[in-house]
Amino acid sequence: MKILMLCYEYPPIGGGGAKVVQGLSAELVRHGHQIDLVTMGYKNLPRHEKSDTLNIYRVKCPRLKANICTPVEMITYMVFALPLILKLCRNNKYHINHTHFIYPDGFLAYIINKLTNLPYVITAHGSDVPGYNPDRFKVLHILLTPIWRIITSRSEKLIMPSRSLNNLVKKVVPDVRTTIIPNGINLDKFSAGEKRENKILVVSRMFERKGVQYFIHALSGLNNDFIINIVGEGPYLNDLKKLAKDSQTKINFWGFLDNDSKELRELYESSKIFVFTSAAENFPVVLLEAMISGLAIITTNDTGCAEVVGSDSILVNPKDPSAIREALKRLIDNPDLCDRLGKFARKRAEKFFGWNTVTLKHIALYSQNRNNIKTVYSEEIISA
Repeated sequence: MKILMLCYEYPPIGGGGAKVVQGLSAELVRHGHQIDLVTMGYKNLPRHEKSDTLNIYRVKCPRLKANICTPVEMITYMVFALPLILKLCRNNKYHINHTHFIYPDGFLAYIINKLTNLPYVITAHGSDVPGYNPDRFKVLHILLTPIWRIITSRSEKLIMPSRSLNNLVKKVVPDVRTTIIPNGINLDKFSAGEKRENKILVVSRMFERKGVQYFIHALSGLNNDFIINIVGEGPYLNDLKKLAKDSQTKINFWGFLDNDSKELRELYESSKIFVFTSAAENFPVVLLEAMISGLAIITTNDTGCAEVVGSDSILVNPKDPSAIREALKRLIDNPDLCDRLGKFARKRAEKFFGWNTVTLKHIALYSQNRNNIKTVYSEEIISA
């Protein structure tokens, strides 16, 4: 199949959604499909990268930060991406458009569909769903919810990485067509080695809802020799650094690390415990990275995190430092449990979340829609 892929974030920019698009695209290519990917440009990244079956087109955009994108930057991306996408549709016969994020790319998918009848599916990633993270886009979601309903209702299928996000979407549009396909991970990206050091790792974008502050509070009163490493950037980072100054535990802040960097790989592979205590999550890729690295994981229940790790981790309530502290103490005092949970996590990732397994589900969905769609993709409309 020839697939048009839209996502405003693609490595080295973006977060978990960007990693998902990169992994899925690579695996689709491995299965013999051709991908044209349209994404946002950033600084000196090449405008066009071409291989036999994967073409990456980067749209000129005044994006300031690799890990955060503002609404204004998204609007700029849409304005410049639309004519490029129309040109690609004019020159190619796509079977389907797989769009990631209902905003901003879903808006583009909807317009392209209206102009060309090119069918689209959308993978939602969380921040594009009303009610998911009111700390960032509450007002924007209120204003755009009517358009959001139109975009999702027009899609052939809305792909949900988790049941929790699916339930949230159904509250907004009860009759929207959804299917649940989890995010995937390259099982060879990190290794679950036997040589571990007394290190606790946190990898996250630094927003208040991510709950890193509760982890820092939880360190109070813990008697241990563990080294604390926190990776990530965001608007809440300075607040966390101020909080860390009052902690008796030495905390290392690494800032943003490229996902393919040697430093990030070494942190995952040398640590024993991974902590991710967000109050609202869909299907965080950092948990998959921790799982394939064989780390014992502490994360939150009542979020998509619990669906990722299953019973092979310690679950705590969001915003509860005392529960996090007890979980840390349990793992620190029981190295055998720590090791066992890490091995279980790796096995769970291998069984359910390898990219080959996940991609086959996407291919089945594309094929199903290809056979069922009655509308005809029209090159004449866009060439007129």
